[in-house]
Amino acid sequence: MILTVLANLLRFLLLMLLQVLVLDHLDVANGFMVPYLYVLFLLMLPIELPAWAHLSTGAATGLVMDLFSSTPGMHMSACVVMMYARGNLLRLLAPREGYEFGMRPTLPRMGMAWYLTYAGLLILIHHLWLFFIELHRFDSFFSTFFRAVLSAVFTFGLCLLAQFLTTSPERGRR
Repeated sequence: MILTVLANLLRFLLLMLLQVLVLDHLDVANGFMVPYLYVLFLLMLPIELPAWAHLSTGAATGLVMDLFSSTPGMHMSACVVMMYARGNLLRLLAPREGYEFGMRPTLPRMGMAWYLTYAGLLILIHHLWLFFIELHRFDSFFSTFFRAVLSAVFTFGLCLLAQFLTTSPERGRR
């Protein structure tokens, strides 16, 4: 239990530092594609967390990101919406025999199709919410939608890369 908490705290710190120090300063396609790799921390939380822990962790993660990026409440609200959707999506995607206790949703553990659905939808929800909250209007709906989708695809690609680099197939099966 303590090792799980420490591993999650270390993952949180590393992903936040990477986001704040490196990824926030990338200029991909003139700022049209913005990677938010910090959401990988939320995606990899243990499945059996209660709903209040999902939402609280999402709020805290978004709050830290808001503090570093001077976006009052935008990341926090996007993370809370994503974590609310995560609980429902995990129930929807649950295997017939259910999830094992202590299992984290990783690519090697769950398979490409499951992970593509799980992470892809949650990242898209996060990015759509964040980009439309940032704009505060719908008059440029299609350009904002296109920007959110491209950023979500870029973020998902980085999440896949991180999964391949940090999780071995043997470790992911446990």
